[in-house]
Amino acid sequence: MAGERSKILIFGGTGYLGMYMVKASVSMGHPTHVYARPITPGTISSKQEQQHRELESMGVTIFQGDLDEHEKLVQVIRQVDVVISTLPVPQYLQQIKIINAIKEAGNIKRFVPSEYGNEADRVTALPPFQAILDNKKKIRRATEAAGIPYTFVSANSLAAYFIDYLLHPHEQREEVTVYGSGKAKAVLNFEEDVATYTIKAATDPRTRHRLMIIRPPGNIITQLELISAWENKSGRSLRKVHIPALPHPDNVPVSILHNIFAVGAQLIFELREDDLEASNLFPDYQYTSVDRLLDICVVNAPKPKLSTFG
Repeated sequence: MAGERSKILIFGGTGYLGMYMVKASVSMGHPTHVYARPITPGTISSKQEQQHRELESMGVTIFQGDLDEHEKLVQVIRQVDVVISTLPVPQYLQQIKIINAIKEAGNIKRFVPSEYGNEADRVTALPPFQAILDNKKKIRRATEAAGIPYTFVSANSLAAYFIDYLLHPHEQREEVTVYGSGKAKAVLNFEEDVATYTIKAATDPRTRHRLMIIRPPGNIITQLELISAWENKSGRSLRKVHIPALPHPDNVPVSILHNIFAVGAQLIFELREDDLEASNLFPDYQYTSVDRLLDICVVNAPKPKLSTFG
């Protein structure tokens, strides 16, 4: 499949990461299709209508339907070669319906289930986050049991999202929250790169029935290093508010932040000799480093008002 123009179907293509995935697929010349909820007059937002128009302007074919429409799913899947899911966390287990349809269709060369975060089979977390990881593992095992050609993608953290969440570069904030000591290492990968690596892997024979981990050396960074780099680039000094212990252990977002930035779970295991790391697998692709992404943030950051200086 490497180098071929595969017909790619994306579930969740109007979502946050899904739009990056669609654009990456189109930019690489693949006939790209999206399976999306039907547009019913009066029941769908203008934003969703705008997303559909944007996709169509890119040459994307949109199939409208629900995941419960098994026969329609099978019919659509038989028209493509590769299926990629970017469904959000609440819909992880809904991918069983996609797996069942792929199995019946019998023609799919590769399926990439929705993950793109911590490596589910090698990382443990507090109960709220562990429940999400367990659902990812259920989908992995169901995919394997169905005998479907797959590629699992562990993308660690989405850089643009977490840089915005942690640093608020588009605001004139004076302080920043630090989780734990701030010295635990994490992996921050630009969403555009995650999408590009995923499309490349989904059409590459080397990744069939394999896990690909996105862990390029230029994107391994601690939270304190990230803050220091932003201070140097922006010319601002931020007051650091440490959260040494985990508050509200039943809270899902906080348990995720704790796992990534306090525990350092993304780097808690070493890559094995047979592991596929994306930047090694595709060395000709120039990924966007965290340093470069911060440069972009500096350019787009709001300028201080004159009143700020008295």
